[in-house]
Amino acid sequence: MKTLERFQTFLAQAPFMRDLGVEALALSPGRVSTALTLQPRFLQHTGQAHAGVMATLVDHSMGSAAQTLAPDEHWVVTAELKTSVLRPAKGVRLVCEAWVLKPGRMLSFTEGEVFAEDAQGVRTLVMKASATMAVTGAERYRAPQPES
Repeated sequence: MKTLERFQTFLAQAPFMRDLGVEALALSPGRVSTALTLQPRFLQHTGQAHAGVMATLVDHSMGSAAQTLAPDEHWVVTAELKTSVLRPAKGVRLVCEAWVLKPGRMLSFTEGEVFAEDAQGVRTLVMKASATMAVTGAERYRAPQPES
């Protein structure tokens, strides 16, 4: 995954990311930016974004950042994930920045931040996260093929 176009294709291959409408904003080696437009179905009864939605966004973004550094024919999967909600996420969309702290042959250590963005584009940090990503052979995690 070396280009923004390939990153967009990568996101589209993940059914849950596609269902949520996660979009790729930027990509460079070891770093990605993603966004998710908030919809009523993503909210708590209090009107703020559900922590699970934010955790999903940051988890997949951190994994994508690690994937940019993985060898060809290898996949990155989450081995450990920690999130901290800092404040309620209210706004029109969530924006995530994720990066690799230390890449490795078998494990990569990543961090990410989720921001709530209002209608004027002002961002507020709402979640911090870290994850250990396992680098595996692609044959272990083949995506299911759609039925004809």
